[in-house]
Amino acid sequence: MERHARFAAVIGVLFACAGTSAQERLDRGLVALKTADGKVYVGWRLWADDPKDIAFNVYRKAGDGQAAESLTTEPISHCTNCVDQSPVPDAKYFIRTVRAGKEGEASPVVGVTDASAKATCVRVKLQGDYGFQKCALADLDGDGRLDYVIKQPDFNTDPYQHPGYWKKSEDTYKIEAYNHDGRFMWRYDMGWSIEAGVWYSPYIVYDLDGDGKAEVYAKAGEGDPRDEKGLVTSGAEWLVKIDGLTGKATRKLPWPDRSGYASYNYWSRNMLAVAYLDGKRPSLIVQRGTYDVIKVEAYDPDLKLIWRWDSRSEKQRYNASGSHGTRAADVDGDGRDELVLGSSVLDDNGRGLWVNPMSHPRSSHPDVCSVGDIDPDHPGLEIFYGYEVDQPKHGVCLVDAATGQNLWGFDGPTYHVHGFGMVADIIAGHPGQECYAGEKDHGQYFLYTAKGERIGSEKIDSLSPRAIWWDGDAQKELNLAGKIQQYRGQVYESIAGSAVAIADCIGDWREEILTSVPGELRIYTTTIPTDTRRACLMQDRQYRLGVAAVSMGYFYWPQLSLAGTARFPEGRRAQ
Repeated sequence: MERHARFAAVIGVLFACAGTSAQERLDRGLVALKTADGKVYVGWRLWADDPKDIAFNVYRKAGDGQAAESLTTEPISHCTNCVDQSPVPDAKYFIRTVRAGKEGEASPVVGVTDASAKATCVRVKLQGDYGFQKCALADLDGDGRLDYVIKQPDFNTDPYQHPGYWKKSEDTYKIEAYNHDGRFMWRYDMGWSIEAGVWYSPYIVYDLDGDGKAEVYAKAGEGDPRDEKGLVTSGAEWLVKIDGLTGKATRKLPWPDRSGYASYNYWSRNMLAVAYLDGKRPSLIVQRGTYDVIKVEAYDPDLKLIWRWDSRSEKQRYNASGSHGTRAADVDGDGRDELVLGSSVLDDNGRGLWVNPMSHPRSSHPDVCSVGDIDPDHPGLEIFYGYEVDQPKHGVCLVDAATGQNLWGFDGPTYHVHGFGMVADIIAGHPGQECYAGEKDHGQYFLYTAKGERIGSEKIDSLSPRAIWWDGDAQKELNLAGKIQQYRGQVYESIAGSAVAIADCIGDWREEILTSVPGELRIYTTTIPTDTRRACLMQDRQYRLGVAAVSMGYFYWPQLSLAGTARFPEGRRAQ
């Protein structure tokens, strides 16, 4: 009862903070795509602060000098998409807001993206016929549209000194920026001091200083300090700030040092994140360590140190409690973000909030780690875990995000739960989000309801199926074997390339899946009409910070905040 009362008391704070502090100045995200049957789908954003009575008129221009004609007999108020049933060649589209019968300013005009019958996607041509490993989304030039910052080539080495993991870097990583229209902006060479693997080369893109244009923050070094094998075991290490418009490094600070770690494998694990530690302004989070000592530093928008934390400073065993990505979430409902490191959480003041040490004598490292409103009947947020290290029980479990208290778990032994797992509402018959995880080598798979009922033991394509809002109802679809489909249901779309991100980056509230294809970045987006109207997901703070973090670490999908989940209306498929 006490926890229910506490979260009821702060729900107003959550609604206020989740939508406002993280909001970028986004435009309407208007997109027009040709559908398989020759029609044109038009979608756009509803802003989180739009009045409830706002509606939209949609216009089409047949050509230069031609008068625009309305596609709407009356303003659209129930959704943010429509279909041009009788498109004309070379048409362009724009929208106007409507309130109390009066039209607002016109949006920018967009042309039709001529996707093939089997691929409704936007294509960004790269500077060469290469793939890329990571992609960040942020507004670099201040025009209200999200731009793309990739890290190429698509090569990865791992610090683990075991056959099949570490290998000598073949080339240096390059960070490249492309604007929303696909124009190449700049290239930054990370150099030979950064080995070509995800754990050596974190970068994150966010408007930390509040000027309306995002900056790039990355790990950097100096010169070529590789030894005869190709390992980087010495040399200066920096946090570098890169101008988002030019790609020029403008400032650097020391990276947390290598001291105190047992080996190269342990000190070579580095991450970045953004969190609203005071609930108002973004802070940059710099982390070193996962399986051993963990060091975390927090910087304000001016890159002044706020606090510094070392896992060895805590009385409990925080060492080796990291996961493969650091997530920011307001787990205790005070309006300020905490840092979910893995099986441990740091409070906004840089002190340990709680740790779940589990039973392993050396490590409580989870591979699967997802924080969100998983069980709607339980107050506050929850975290779903799948532990890499062997456990006699509860190697797959759900815990209270504010306290770490176990809510339910698998009572049998687990040996090596691996990959990203999945947490998403994929089955309409069960309240909340389903939780999935699997073992790397022992053939155990787990699908649970939010309440802890095990409803499946089969492999869902892989250890890391991606879930995405696609068809317009409350349930997510899955990206399985290159197809977007319902869980045990209809197949909607075939996609090409390696998935690098999922985010609501164009069109209405539904999500896009970004893939790497040799020579291209592809943004796959839905053209299925829906009558569900919902605000842009990127204006939910926890979701936005989850998208920001996808450019480093594991491919952990973004989760909505408690308030953002509460605002989601029950979805309905358009007939």
